[in-house]
Amino acid sequence: MSAVYSVKEIYIYPIKSLAGISCQQAFAEEMGFENDRRWMLIDAENQFITQREHRILSQFYPQISDGKISITFQEQKHEFSAYEHLDNPVQVNVWDDKSEVVEVNESTSKWFSEQLGFECKLVKIIKPGDRKHESSRLKEIFNVSLADGYPYLMIGSQSLDSLNEKLADKITILRFRPNIVISTEVPHEEDDFTTFKIGDVQFKNVKPCGRCIMVNNDPENGKLKKEPLKTLSKYRVVNNSVLFGTNIVSLNSGIINVGDEIIF
Repeated sequence: MSAVYSVKEIYIYPIKSLAGISCQQAFAEEMGFENDRRWMLIDAENQFITQREHRILSQFYPQISDGKISITFQEQKHEFSAYEHLDNPVQVNVWDDKSEVVEVNESTSKWFSEQLGFECKLVKIIKPGDRKHESSRLKEIFNVSLADGYPYLMIGSQSLDSLNEKLADKITILRFRPNIVISTEVPHEEDDFTTFKIGDVQFKNVKPCGRCIMVNNDPENGKLKKEPLKTLSKYRVVNNSVLFGTNIVSLNSGIINVGDEIIF
């Protein structure tokens, strides 16, 4: 490929389905960026909780500083250590994957329960191997985080620009919750990447990402819209799945930065 591609934006989402954090730099690991989707909320039946059923989760804003994670929701704020957790393991499923997690602490679970109005717990995945995900396309098994499927989601800038040309009300990349946004010249060309490097980190493309109703949730206000899924379904459906962005995995660890070039 003769075009020059570079990293435009980096995001992590410490707690599954809550708002993300924009970063200038992130440490790539096998399970995803450090502190990305290592935590999630589960209900009283140990079922994971997402914006699909609870759009208000988009209004919980995390920040990480000095080893502590603070969550702001409306006028309320709560903080806990990124390293703390109870000892008793909890068995949960993230879609078809069995996962072992541990509760962070009782007070944090109580705070989320009070804000959401139902019993829930904040849990954490501790180490690689506590959740494994099999790629039917690659016939490989990966150690993953608590993300829906794969550790990283990458989107090209032209994919969003092309979509926005078709929308009456323009949207931002935040609708799609990417980890890495790269500059591109052709819409959806990231789907066809194979292996590539960013900084010292080698990445491998697994498959384009099938999208769900969650992309219609406006992160600005938590309201459900008809777009962009309605428009995407007119030109981005493959095998009954609406595709936008691509799922990738890292083959080694290292730091990547905004501005880094993608090397093929």
